[in-house]
Amino acid sequence: MTGLWGVTSGISAARLTEAIPPSCRRVVDAAPLSAVRVRDGEALVTASEWFVRGATHFVPSFSALTSERASVRFELCARIGGVWSPWVTTVGLGPELFDQHPTDGLLSVDVDTFRATTPVEAVRLRLRVRAGDPSALLAAPWALTLSASDAGVPPGRVTTAAPPVKLVVPSVSQMETEPSLAHRICSPTCVAMVLDYWRRPVAVTALAREMFHPGTDLYGVWPAAILAAARRGIAGYLLRFPDWAAAAWCLARGLPVIASVRYAAGELTGAAATATGGHLLVLTGYEDGVALVNDPAAPTAATVARRYAIDELNRVWLERTAVGYVLFPLNP
Repeated sequence: MTGLWGVTSGISAARLTEAIPPSCRRVVDAAPLSAVRVRDGEALVTASEWFVRGATHFVPSFSALTSERASVRFELCARIGGVWSPWVTTVGLGPELFDQHPTDGLLSVDVDTFRATTPVEAVRLRLRVRAGDPSALLAAPWALTLSASDAGVPPGRVTTAAPPVKLVVPSVSQMETEPSLAHRICSPTCVAMVLDYWRRPVAVTALAREMFHPGTDLYGVWPAAILAAARRGIAGYLLRFPDWAAAAWCLARGLPVIASVRYAAGELTGAAATATGGHLLVLTGYEDGVALVNDPAAPTAATVARRYAIDELNRVWLERTAVGYVLFPLNP
């Protein structure tokens, strides 16, 4: 099973739902007043109980359409065998430090992904927000989402929808930025390309500084990308895509997908990087069994646009992390 659950305020549930592939839509609710508690400079947003029977992987994200800066942390507990686990937390994002509770034996966390040792029946998701005025931040349009899926289920047969799709996403090469950053900022570079597509241009180096997570020394913490886009007026969510058809649905509706891939040498023909333990690229379209891609690892902006076989992309993306960022404006 794969699905995206969400709770929103200011962003209509209908708008969020229509940006999610139909096969992945689950529960998207408007947040009741009781969902938010504010005290001593900290807000706690608690989603309702979500029934995610059979899921083992959970990827949260938060999108607040305001330029205000805040620190956030995701917290999850799961019901297994009728018993609720303790709360487990991701790393915190932003300048404030949080205590972390990374594992309890049933749930563990790898930076930004929760994993259960056995399939769960239901989950509860919380978001902890620290800011100068958390009430003001949560007065802006926001959405809290959770992608839930089981693990190890290979995607179905790859099919290419017709007619072809080609989105005009500006090309940016991470290799043309500061040499000290060039090999590390695929995620900020991809976000910058999609923001430019939505007419919210931003310098890659500025975005990289904003998305950097000092605790892990990473520029590619997935929810940090969604937060950064939202500060520029573009909403978004993270999704563990179940198959190519879900990605094709997004592309056909004008929504680029930023895909997290991992591959060894020879697994992705024509790849900008020979091999990678983790890389982000932008899916911009498809035609005749080929995915159209903006790969930021290309040496120049002129060589960023690439063509990768969908069956190979299926292997290095959907059979591995399968995670994608979807960014969209509130007004389509």
